[in-house]
Amino acid sequence: MKSPENDKWLDEALSEVIGSKKTRTDFDHWKQRHPEAVEMLTSRADIEPSTSESSLNIRRIIMKSPITKIAAAAIIIVAVVLSINIWDNTTPVAYALEHTIKANHTVRYLYIKVFKDGEDEPKEFWVECNESGQIKNARLHMPEWSSPDDGAKVGIWKEDKVQIYFKRKNTLFIAADKIVAEGMLKLVEECDPRLAVENLYEQEQQGKLKIEIDEPSDKAEPIIVTATYLSDSASPNKREVLSVDQETKLVTEVEFYQLQYGQYRYTGRQEYYNYNQPIETKTFTLDEVPADVLRIDQTIQEVGLVQGQLSDEEIAIEVVRNFFEALIAEDYSKAGKLLEGIPADKMQEIFANIKILRIVSVGPAGPHPIPETKGLVVPCRVEIEKDGQTSLWELDRLGVRQVYNQPGRWTIFGGI
Repeated sequence: MKSPENDKWLDEALSEVIGSKKTRTDFDHWKQRHPEAVEMLTSRADIEPSTSESSLNIRRIIMKSPITKIAAAAIIIVAVVLSINIWDNTTPVAYALEHTIKANHTVRYLYIKVFKDGEDEPKEFWVECNESGQIKNARLHMPEWSSPDDGAKVGIWKEDKVQIYFKRKNTLFIAADKIVAEGMLKLVEECDPRLAVENLYEQEQQGKLKIEIDEPSDKAEPIIVTATYLSDSASPNKREVLSVDQETKLVTEVEFYQLQYGQYRYTGRQEYYNYNQPIETKTFTLDEVPADVLRIDQTIQEVGLVQGQLSDEEIAIEVVRNFFEALIAEDYSKAGKLLEGIPADKMQEIFANIKILRIVSVGPAGPHPIPETKGLVVPCRVEIEKDGQTSLWELDRLGVRQVYNQPGRWTIFGGI
C-alpha cells in the first residue's frame, strides 16, 4: 500500500484488493449512506474492548492519529465491499439452550419414537405443524403396554376431528370435541422437543433444575445436555439427557432417568427423526380399519340425553334409567344413542342372549374414581333372563358423562 500522503492511495488500494478498475470516492456521500459503519468505527475507537492492556493502548495510539482515522475509514470501506467483519472475535460461541429453541421454531414436520425400558415396541408419533407452529395434523400408534385396558390403538387428529381405532375391540371412535382432542394432542405435545427444551430453559431460569452441557470438539459428535431436576421442582429425582446435533442445533434423542437408591436408573427414551421432511398425506388417514369395524361416530348424530334443568347427579341417573327402559322395550336404536352412539344392530347383537326384565334400583350417583373422565358413577341393579334363568345383574361402576362436542347431553361411557 502506498503512503497516505498520496491522495490516490485509496483508489489504488481498493483496486488491488477487489481486482477492479480504479474507484472514484465520495466519502461524505458514503458516510450518509452507511451511518451504521461510521457508528461502528466511532464506537470501536471510543469504547474500551475487553482485550489485553497492551493491545488496548496500541489501538488508542493509532486512533488518535488523524491520518490513521482516515485509514480506519478505508478499512471499513473494504470490509463493506468484501462483506467481512473487522475486529471480529473469532472465539467460538458456546452452545446454549437458546440455540435449540431458536432452531426448533422452524420445525414443521417430525417423526417421534418413544421407548420404555423393558418394552421392544415403541409409541410412534407423526406430527405436522402449521406456519404458526400449532399442530395441524397428527398420527399416533399406541402399543399394548401403553394402555392395557384398551389394547393397542391408532389415532388420527385432522381437521379438528379425532379418530381412534381400538384394534382389540375392533372399534372406531370418531369425535370432534375439545376434550378428546386435547387429550390426544397432549400425548403428542409431551413428546415435542420444542416444548421440552423451552420447559427446561424456563425451569433453569427459575432455579428448579441444574443443566450441564458437554460440547465435544468433534463436530460429528452430539452436544450432550444433562438436566437434573432439583428437589423443589415438579419432577424431583428425575434426569433428562438430550443429544443435540451440533450443526442443526436440533434434538435427536432424549434419555430419561429416575433416581433410585442413590443412582439414576434409565427408564426410557425418545428419538426424533425426519425434521422438516414433509409427511405423506395418506399418513393422516386410517386406511387399516377393517370393513367389519364397529363405527361410533359422534359427529353425525345426537348422542345421549338432554340435561335441561336437572343437576349432574340427576341427569346421570336419568340416563341410566332411560337406557335400561329402552332395552326392556327392545328399542336398540334409543339404547345405542344412550351408550356413546353405538349403532342399533350392534346393540341388538350385544344383548342378543340377555333379556332385561325390570329395573330394581338406580343410584345414587357419585364421583367417578378416575377424575380425568369428568364423569359420574351410577350403581344400578336390573333383573335379567339368560339361558332360561332369571338373575340379578349388579353394575357398580356404570359411568356417565357429558357427550363430546354436544353440550348439555349426557351418555353412558363405560361399565357395561
